[in-house]
Amino acid sequence: MRQIILDTETTGLDWKKGNRVVEIGCVELLERRPSGNNFHRYLKPDCEFESGAQEVTGLTLEFLADKPRFEEVVDEFLAYVDGAELIIHNASFDMGFLENELALAGKTRLAERVTVTDTLLMARERYPGQRNSLDALCRRLGVDNSHRQLHGALLDAQILADVYIALTSGQEEIGFGQPEAERSGAVGAVQAFDPAVLLPRPRVLATGSELEAHEARLARLRKKAGHAWWDGERAPVAPETA
Repeated sequence: MRQIILDTETTGLDWKKGNRVVEIGCVELLERRPSGNNFHRYLKPDCEFESGAQEVTGLTLEFLADKPRFEEVVDEFLAYVDGAELIIHNASFDMGFLENELALAGKTRLAERVTVTDTLLMARERYPGQRNSLDALCRRLGVDNSHRQLHGALLDAQILADVYIALTSGQEEIGFGQPEAERSGAVGAVQAFDPAVLLPRPRVLATGSELEAHEARLARLRKKAGHAWWDGERAPVAPETA
């Protein structure tokens, strides 16, 4: 299963007003673990930033002046994402901008090449009526985002990867601190995944005292209700004796 956590930064909030993408950040997950095969590009937008957008990203036209335009990296980007499931927070925003960039570059729609999962919609279903911004989800799910002073596409994609894992299971440690997988010499080439880079999955076993506490809890339930749901699933385990 190949998933790509994707985020973009833009010159404003609406591509229909001529705003453009200035940064793309992608984190690849294979079997829900980071492969180290990330994609990150700054882009020259050929337009001004809207008021406030520059302060959010910390990017400037001066910094972006020598960066490639989208049409110069589009084939590399499409080869990277082709056939993957894109995981995006507020996907309609990023997909709208990317589809516009592809149309300007004369390419087919991104939606024809990938599937898209929106973590904002997932969060709204799980936490209705609550704030579900990326920062709010980090606080709620215990994801460390203390290093996020400005919006950055690759940083936000890395944070979103942690949030997505927590939203869908909350058990995996995805370890972005591990070294990136070695790449082939070709720029933008996607290297075949090496399973040796994965950390072993932890196996958690209950201790004797934890089993005793569990059985004590079941005993209280049986006394109060006459039956515990677990009784129909397995025979009770007697507490250890000295």
